[in-house]
Amino acid sequence: MNRSRASAVLLAVLFPLFLFAQTGKITIPAGTPEDQALQSISKEQDAQKKLAMYEDFVQKFSANPAALAYGNWQIAQYYQNAGDREKAMEYGDRALASSPGNLDILVMQTNLANELKNNAKVIDYAVEGGAAYHDIGKTRPAGVSDTDFASQTQQEKEASKGAYEFLESAAYNAISTENDAQKRMSYIERFTPAFPQSRFEASVESYAMVALSQLNDKPRLIAYGEKMLVSNPESLPALLLLANTYADEAGAASLSKAANYAQKAIAVAKADAPDADASRKVSAGVAYSTLGYVHMKQEKTAASVPELKSAVGLLKGQNEQYAVALYRLGFAYAKLGRMTEARTVLNEAVEIPGPVQAPARELLSKVNQARSRGR
Repeated sequence: MNRSRASAVLLAVLFPLFLFAQTGKITIPAGTPEDQALQSISKEQDAQKKLAMYEDFVQKFSANPAALAYGNWQIAQYYQNAGDREKAMEYGDRALASSPGNLDILVMQTNLANELKNNAKVIDYAVEGGAAYHDIGKTRPAGVSDTDFASQTQQEKEASKGAYEFLESAAYNAISTENDAQKRMSYIERFTPAFPQSRFEASVESYAMVALSQLNDKPRLIAYGEKMLVSNPESLPALLLLANTYADEAGAASLSKAANYAQKAIAVAKADAPDADASRKVSAGVAYSTLGYVHMKQEKTAASVPELKSAVGLLKGQNEQYAVALYRLGFAYAKLGRMTEARTVLNEAVEIPGPVQAPARELLSKVNQARSRGR
C-alpha cells in the first residue's frame, strides 16, 4: 500500500486509477526509505528544522524523481509561507522539472507568478497545465479495459477541472492586463491551443484583434479575423476590425470587402432591437461610421450621409468614435456643398479632445471660409 502525501501523493492500492492520469501525480510507496524519511520529517514541529530535513531529503534521494519533486514542492511551500516568492518559485520549478504537468504544483507556481506580476511566467505555467489536463486519457495502459479506462479518465478530468479553470482564468487575466501588444499576442497564440473552446474565447479574440491592429500587422490581422469568422460568423469584433482594416486599403476590391463586413456587423448587432444593449449599439455605430467612410471613398458621398447620421446617433457618449463619425459626416456635408450642416457637426467635433480634434478644426476653418465666399 502507498502512503498519501498531501493532495498529490497517491494511495496506489486503494486508488489505482490515478496512476493512469497524465497530470504529474507524485507517488511515494509505503515502507521505502523515502517514506520512512518523510514520516520522520512530518513529526518535526519546528519549521526551520523541517526545512533543513527536506533539504537533506532532496539531496539524499536526488535519483528518485518522485522524492525530488515532493521534497522541492514542500520547500517551495515553506518559502511561499515565509513571503519569499522568488525562492518559492525557484523550488517550485525544481519540483516541476521532476514532475512535469503536476497541476497542484502548477497552481502554486501560477499564484506565485501572479503575485510577482510576472505575466510571462503565468502564461508558462497555465499553458503547461492546460496541456496536461488535455493529455488525461490519451494513453490507455495495457491490461485496462476501455470501459474502466473511460471511467478513470472521466474521474480524473472531474478531479482536475478546478485546477484547469483556475489556470485558464489566470492566463486570461495575464492577457487582459498585458499592455505590450507584441507580448499580448504571443500569450494569446499560446493560450488558444492550451484552452480550446475557452469560456473567455470571445474576449481573447477581441484582444487579439486589437493587438494586431496596434502592431499594424494587416496581413496577420486579416488572417486571424477570417479564421475567427470561420468558427463564429457573427463575431462582431472580427467583423468590425476587418471592415476597418479593408476600409483603409486602396482598391475597389478592398473597399467592397470593407462595406460587406460593415453591413454584416450592422445586421448582427441589431441596434434597433428591443433587447439591444449598449455594446451592440456601439458596435452598430462603428459599423455605420465605417460604411459611410467607405461610401465616400467609393465616390458615393450622398449615400454616406444616412450611414454617418446613424453612426452619430448611436455613438453619442463614446467620445473618440463619436468624434470620428462627426468628422466624417462634416466632411461628407462639405463635399456635397452643404456648408451650414457641415459647420454644425464640425463645431461639435472640435469640442471633443482626442486625435480628431485637430483635423476637425482644420476642416471647420475651410468650411467657414467657403461659407464666407458663398455669401
